Amino acid sequence: MPENQMEISSKIINGCIKGKMEAQKVLYKQFYAYGMSVCLRYAYNRDEASEIMNDSFLKVFENIEKYNQNQSFKSWFRRIIINTAIDNYRKCSKHYNHFDEEVIDYEILDCNLINDIDLEGAMELLNELPEQYRITFNLFEIEGYTHEEIAGFLGIAEGTSRSNLTRAKRLLRQAFSKQYKRDYAQVI
Repeated sequence: MPENQMEISSKIINGCIKGKMEAQKVLYKQFYAYGMSVCLRYAYNRDEASEIMNDSFLKVFENIEKYNQNQSFKSWFRRIIINTAIDNYRKCSKHYNHFDEEVIDYEILDCNLINDIDLEGAMELLNELPEQYRITFNLFEIEGYTHEEIAGFLGIAEGTSRSNLTRAKRLLRQAFSKQYKRDYAQVI
């Protein structure tokens, strides 16, 4: 990053620490698109994603003095968004169906499947998943968390995390088969 850009970021962060609304506005505009791209993976619709985004920015502004300016702001912000999405899930989890654990099938991913879909199509199919499956899928497959970590985040058993991932993959397989008229039943 050019030195001038680093200076601007530092000025923005320092302005946010001092509670200056103009600095907060600049930071919000600079990271809104990135933040929404993360939020949309954890929300069923744009309204829910916007709620997660706004709650995340409130946490950023309330805790900006804890941010270490020697580290990536984007990584710090991403972590806040994920935690906020998990908090949102916990708050609303009483409205979602819960299932007993099952024996896990280990399946093979067909890499050619990725070539058949676009990002928007994938997001639509992910949004069709029940909330607990979508959250588990995102945390494991996209964010790279372990089942032990996911279980801790969501307050569920590690086996439930594994089961949710398996069910998410099964439902995605069915959705891909239906959407793209190919049989992925044995693939994902």
